[in-house]
Amino acid sequence: MREILGRRRESGSALLSAALTCAEQWQWPVVPGAGMDHSGRGGGVRCACPRPDCPVPGAHPHDPGLLAATCDPRMVRWWWTVRPDMPLVLATGDRVSAVSLPAVAGARALAAFDLLGVRLGPVIAGPTRYALLVAPYALEELGELLDQHDWVPTSLRYHGQGGYVVLPPSSAGTGQVRWAREPVVDEGRRAPWLPGIRTVVDALVEAGRAAPDGPRLMY
Repeated sequence: MREILGRRRESGSALLSAALTCAEQWQWPVVPGAGMDHSGRGGGVRCACPRPDCPVPGAHPHDPGLLAATCDPRMVRWWWTVRPDMPLVLATGDRVSAVSLPAVAGARALAAFDLLGVRLGPVIAGPTRYALLVAPYALEELGELLDQHDWVPTSLRYHGQGGYVVLPPSSAGTGQVRWAREPVVDEGRRAPWLPGIRTVVDALVEAGRAAPDGPRLMY
């Protein structure tokens, strides 16, 4: 039995369904994002947080904060029943982590991974960045890995303990978030398979060195 997030159907909104799948079935801690303020205060639509210059409008935890992220389906159901349009934020570090890069470079990287035969887990495509979900990693492991390479794309961001990513089908100030590679749960597994951080970083470095325009992965 294979299940793909976004095709599950149950009562409530698509965001509630996705949040319950993450929290209840996969045991991924989630929390609502700040969302957007549509009241028109301050000259139009803006992030619901107090920052007038919010760099990621709507697409970050605010109230509740990231520490409130939970796998409790009762809390999740209440959050998205009261606030059905709030973005779905995944707290990274314990169950799942991520590495992200700019959207243009992310699309090139996926094509390079396919050519190299690299197996990926779920990949999030946002208007400005792609995020590749990976198995949890420690900062020490990441540091040792990066020290082994003389070149790593400088635009990579690492989402480990204390970090977060926004999951589909969220929509925020920068636009809609979708799956570039959908989460698939294979028979006998409880949650989607996730590659190790080493697999992703090593493949990015290899793709950058092998391709004539490899350095463009930096942008």
